[in-house]
Amino acid sequence: MKDPEAPDGLDVPTLQRRLADFAAARNWAPYHTPKNLVSALSVEASELVEIFQWLTPEESARVMSDPDTAHRVTDEVADVLAYLLQLCEVLDIDPLAALDAKIDRNERRFPAPEGP
Repeated sequence: MKDPEAPDGLDVPTLQRRLADFAAARNWAPYHTPKNLVSALSVEASELVEIFQWLTPEESARVMSDPDTAHRVTDEVADVLAYLLQLCEVLDIDPLAALDAKIDRNERRFPAPEGP
């Protein structure tokens, strides 16, 4: 599951362990139920949407060129990913295997057009 190109310590299981340790050290683990994690995930995803809400398509494509906005986007992406990884940990879902299987299903469901 380790990405060979990821910097040391940035594989999914290591990040999930860091998140679990962070929550445990603050006695938050009892609150990390699937329902609460999904709710928090939704809130963080909405905060990400809020950044883009009134931008034109062209402005949204350039969002990372403004350092302040890029920082906000990066933070919200991290928040979304953190809650998603915690949810996967609690529900014993391998997120990479789940995504791989979903891509396989979508490739069968939506075949690429043939020819030029």
